[in-house]
Amino acid sequence: MFDKLISNKEKWFNLTSKTSLYDRTLIWIFFALLTIGFVMVTSASIPAGIKLHNNPLHFISRDVLYILLSIPTLLFFVQIPSSKWEKYNVPLFLLSLVLLLVVLFIGHSVNGSTRWIRVAGINFQPAELAKLTIICYFAGFYVRKFEEMRNRTLGSTAVIFVLTFGMLFIIGAKLMQFLVLSAVGGVVFFIFVRFSEYRLKRVQTFLDPWADAYGDGFQLTNAQMAFGQGELFGKGLGNSVQKLGYLPEAHTDFIMAIAGEELGMIGILGIITLFVLLSLKAFKISKESLLLEERFKGFFSFGIGVWIFLQSFVNLSVATGLLPTKGLTFPLISYGGSSLIVTSIVVAILLRIDYENRLAKIEYATPRNKE
Repeated sequence: MFDKLISNKEKWFNLTSKTSLYDRTLIWIFFALLTIGFVMVTSASIPAGIKLHNNPLHFISRDVLYILLSIPTLLFFVQIPSSKWEKYNVPLFLLSLVLLLVVLFIGHSVNGSTRWIRVAGINFQPAELAKLTIICYFAGFYVRKFEEMRNRTLGSTAVIFVLTFGMLFIIGAKLMQFLVLSAVGGVVFFIFVRFSEYRLKRVQTFLDPWADAYGDGFQLTNAQMAFGQGELFGKGLGNSVQKLGYLPEAHTDFIMAIAGEELGMIGILGIITLFVLLSLKAFKISKESLLLEERFKGFFSFGIGVWIFLQSFVNLSVATGLLPTKGLTFPLISYGGSSLIVTSIVVAILLRIDYENRLAKIEYATPRNKE
């Protein structure tokens, strides 16, 4: 399956070639976000590393490892034809469900949430893989019946629910299907919150965090203070006060609050712009695939675009107090190996689909195909 890639390697790496076989802008966006993420994790994680592990470089060294793993991961998955994802999407989906069930029995808990599986001292978050496989699964919706999805974590459930909603929209589902899906989602959300004291407190804290600023609202109020102190241009890299033990999860779920404090509104807008461009790239690839009558590729890349935009939007909304805390990372920016590796796979899939589209256009443009 590597024949075409190897035979056209000059077009992959020759920056002056007009017939590039991959989207160079997408590559630059990926590495720009990867770099920003490393810088912010380095800045935000030092106090946590000292406090939790008596080592200021603990999280930094792990983040370097994850980045070094993400690059060969991208290079490997970009060589996998999209037809393989279409062929094995059901087994991949079932595998992710099994892993989510495994979390229920041997999952590792942090701050009241059980989301990780610990293997050889490394935590893996199955929900990250589930987001990818559920998109892959629904990309094949036009040839299969819709099956109800399941997920353990409330935040991840919300993301997957909206992804499904978006996939149904692009496929052209009927209004009744939207209404049923919305009703089911509302009932599930109510049950998750009403019968879980932990989640009920999260919602109450979201409604009025300052009512208990030193209790359940401590994290959100400090995140809001971080954004406020950053103002327009920020306090400068490394100059955050909130990361010094005031803001929990400063290097993970709330890293954008630290970015807002150190880089200011200008820095936040820059990061948002990169993610909007990344999402638009996915939508552009989706449109091109559909024009080539490659429906699976079109739906798959569309779902990826929705996921990228939605998760970054939800994380930033949580950090600013627009949504209740959900335990979602900011892709490529927050510290976390599972998220970084899966996002690298996602970018590789987009590159691969775009590569196949470009080859198809070249084949259609040859005189033989015009006759």
